[in-house]
Amino acid sequence: MGQGVSKSSLSDYSQTSGQGVAARVIIGAVELPVLIGTPASILKATFTFPRELQDAIARAEMNGHSISVVAIDGVALATIEVGDTIKPDAEKSIAALKNANMETWLITGDNQSSADEISKLVGISADHVIAQASPEDKVLLIKKLHKDGKKVLMLGDGINDAAALVESDLSMAMGTGTDTAISSADITLLRPTLFAALDAINLSKRTLRTIKGNLLWAFAYNVVGIPIAALGFLDPMYAGAAMAGSSLFVVLNSLRIKVRQTR
Repeated sequence: MGQGVSKSSLSDYSQTSGQGVAARVIIGAVELPVLIGTPASILKATFTFPRELQDAIARAEMNGHSISVVAIDGVALATIEVGDTIKPDAEKSIAALKNANMETWLITGDNQSSADEISKLVGISADHVIAQASPEDKVLLIKKLHKDGKKVLMLGDGINDAAALVESDLSMAMGTGTDTAISSADITLLRPTLFAALDAINLSKRTLRTIKGNLLWAFAYNVVGIPIAALGFLDPMYAGAAMAGSSLFVVLNSLRIKVRQTR
């Protein structure tokens, strides 16, 4: 590793969803416990935060960023601040979902300030924002929406989203997300935009309509054609041609999905 930073060995690694990670790391010649997690979770393992860390946490929350605290041997020593970058088309994507009569929610493990800032930028109602949510909280929200008689589409990209992705009626994972999220989702979106989710929904609706149309045509064709052929009113050559024409109609009708998608 560059800049004089060396890789340390670790053991007893563990992870708590929505809280952080812990391990024993060899620093110099001594093996010490190291914790990295949310300020609330690290505070349980330390007596207090130094003034500098308290100021850093306050600034991060004021800026709407997420922040983690690093503690070594029970002493909080550093912070890691992370800010989400809103995609340029995020607001338009949310508006498109609303125009499609979809109720949008933002449920995240980030702090309340960060969640509120993001919801304002993308146009999600403040009463549909849940911050500092654990994986269990996400599952509880989906179950609550189910009790209200609603179908739930869950989009996620992180490890903490896996349980909620499984619980929802339809789940989509971003292609840039974690392997856990991708394996838990029904659909993986290769384009990193919410418009891809709307396109997937519209494509599935067109596909279902086409399948129903093909089944209706095949049913009507056979209801009319089989009795005529059975009574001997249809020459076998014409019957074969009619069957080929029916199959061709089904294929061409199905290809309309691809043509509309290309446009």
